[in-house]
Amino acid sequence: MRLVLTGRHVEITPALRKLVDRKVAKLDRMFGEALVSAQVVLTQEKYRRVAELIVHTRGDHMLHGAADKRAWELSLTAALEKIVHQGRKIKGKWQERKRHAMPAKAVAARGALEPEARERTGPRIVRTPRYAVKPMTVEDAAEEIGAARDSFLVFRNAATDSLNVLYRRKNGDFGLIEPEA
Repeated sequence: MRLVLTGRHVEITPALRKLVDRKVAKLDRMFGEALVSAQVVLTQEKYRRVAELIVHTRGDHMLHGAADKRAWELSLTAALEKIVHQGRKIKGKWQERKRHAMPAKAVAARGALEPEARERTGPRIVRTPRYAVKPMTVEDAAEEIGAARDSFLVFRNAATDSLNVLYRRKNGDFGLIEPEA
């Protein structure tokens, strides 16, 4: 996280920098890797100490908090509370979008209901990525399926120029599906 500290009519002392670092560390713990940068502007107007925090998080969210009190620590704390409130709201939205793993019992119960759902709607079709059908011999296809993790291979037979499917059988042998002439 990048921290920019600016003082208007204020000299930034090491003690003041340490106070700001300590307060901003809370944001770092809250957001973690989502925190991009923070800008702190400290302004002194007569007896008022104004602290303004601008925080940039992932997704181009800009959080803004400003407060004016009689002491730096109080104004920083009040501005930080505003940022934390906004941050909880955004972080809650991030967590709602995440997919959570289902417990094993729920998966088992869902699997038990699945045959009934199939009877009503029919089999489910799952699309797989497309791949090029290459011309090759049956022996070349057997070598390629032996090295690949797939259990079948669609290829164009170089000898007959027809589409063939070579698949791995349960016993480890290969099966060949050829169209009728």
